[in-house]
Amino acid sequence: MYFDLSAVETATLVFIGTLAFALVLVLFVAVAAFVALILVGVGRLAWLIVAGTLVRLVHGINDLWDGLVRHASTVELPGDFQAQPSPSTGTYPRVALRDS
Repeated sequence: MYFDLSAVETATLVFIGTLAFALVLVLFVAVAAFVALILVGVGRLAWLIVAGTLVRLVHGINDLWDGLVRHASTVELPGDFQAQPSPSTGTYPRVALRDS
């Protein structure tokens, strides 16, 4: 069977062309949406990895600092600190009074 395209009316050809163009647009939007979803997912995964790493880093620093403070609290120094006399004006220690 031979199909003659010239026998089809112009309105039918326009309708079929419009449907074909709409299909192309729908496919383009669907692919763009799928790519956007993939990019959002990759971005979220990257954010979770970075945020988790930063949280672990901060907790590690806090644990190390806590260990250092605990160790420092157990260390005894061999000598006592000697009190150093400070110059005093009598009423207000360590305040230099100027002439008013």
